[in-house]
Parts: sequence; C-alpha cells; structure tokens
Amino acid sequence: MNLVKSQVGFLQKSRQQEPQPSLPLIVFQISTLHLAVRIESVYKVAEYKPVHGSGINQFGVANVDEHQVTVLDLYGKIVDSNQTSESLPGEYLVIVGNSKDELYGIAVIDTPKLMEVPLSRIRVLPESYRRADTLGVASHVAVIPQQTETLTIFVLDVELLLPT
Repeated sequence: MNLVKSQVGFLQKSRQQEPQPSLPLIVFQISTLHLAVRIESVYKVAEYKPVHGSGINQFGVANVDEHQVTVLDLYGKIVDSNQTSESLPGEYLVIVGNSKDELYGIAVIDTPKLMEVPLSRIRVLPESYRRADTLGVASHVAVIPQQTETLTIFVLDVELLLPT
C-alpha cells in the first residue's frame, strides 16, 4: 500500500513539473498597450534609425543594414491617429518579416522583451472585435496573471500590419 501511495505522489509531482507548451514572443509597449509578435517573424531588434517619408500618415522608410524597411508608427495607427512618427521617435525598431519577405519596422520606446507565454493563456480574438477596433492588426490575446495585476498582451498578425 505504501508503494502505491508513493508512486501516485511521484506521478503527481512529475506532472506538475512537466513544462507547459509555450510560444516565444517579443513583447513591447505602445502607450498603455502591451503588444507582441511571434519570435519566428522577427528579423531583428535594432536601434532606432531615422525614418523618412511624407509625414502625412503612419508610414515611413528607414535604412537598416542593407535593407529598406517600411516603418509603421503603431502609436499613431492604434492610439492617436493625429500623432506622427516624427513627433514620437522610438529608441528601437522591432523589425519583422511577412510571408512576402517584406520587412516592417515597429518603433518602440522601451526595450522589447522575450517572453515564453504558455499556449493555455493565448486566445483567438473575436473577428467582430478585429473588424471594429484599431487593434484589428492583432489576431490573438494572451492573459497572464501576475502578482498584483493581470498582464494582457495583444499578439500582432504581421500579415495585417500594412494595407495590401
């Protein structure tokens, strides 16, 4: 009988210690929102480069390494459409690639972080929300309990960042 109890206890402990499947994300903050992109879509995180463009929309172009990168001002696109990237420079560019091998840069102020998010914490955003909100470029949301509050992270779909 003691052997059975000890084996059951061992199995319960080993199940608790098994790692949960997770998704590595590069997480950054735009205003009060926490946004992320999947690690496999990230080309690199670079120091902010000068962005050139007309200044009448949330797009510009920057020279990064040997590439011309289309830079998207997510702050202006999601939070304040009257704000231009020239008046809100970033410290970093999170450079992502889409399925057409185009590179897009997202200007961020604070250092992006790598987070392993358990798959059990990630949910698909409802299509109705995506059509109605400026965060329609997000496909999923991760809700992560923390010590004092819950962290909500919107996972961006890199295919939707720029209009086609």
